Amino acid sequence: MSDADNLENTIIIELKGGPVRIELLPDIAPLHCARMKELARAGAYDNVAFHRVIDAFMAQTGDVKNANMEQDFNIRLAGTGGSDLPNLPAEFSRIPHDRGTIGAARSQNPDSANSQFFINFKDNHFLNGQYTVYGRVVSGMEHVDALQRGEPPANPDRMISVKVASDS
Repeated sequence: MSDADNLENTIIIELKGGPVRIELLPDIAPLHCARMKELARAGAYDNVAFHRVIDAFMAQTGDVKNANMEQDFNIRLAGTGGSDLPNLPAEFSRIPHDRGTIGAARSQNPDSANSQFFINFKDNHFLNGQYTVYGRVVSGMEHVDALQRGEPPANPDRMISVKVASDS
């Protein structure tokens, strides 16, 4: 893979503690990777809250409809919305839900992922084969570990910005 391909498939999430670099897995889940890049390039993830952060489990974010400070933020609804784009079909694989992997959040319908995602704090293999894995944190996991806990957190941390590395 060329450096340009690597940068095109790297997401940088700026958190208050510093940057989190995510390697996307387009060979495993091409639709989910394309969606994350599309929403990042549109600025849709900027200022979006981590609305569900469960210690020793995962941190969930990406509700671009209800958890964005630029819009009418409603923490009661955070986690119930997505983007204006259509839902994605499941892209299940044998990639395990290990610490630092990115999973697509969804409703009970396996084909309902849209914009929300979660980052695993630990190996959560009970999720294997049930939620699409489409990336992994390659640096900055300590910033994810420092997120405010809660469902929702009393004072939720936000993704300050989300960018595709090749665009920088």
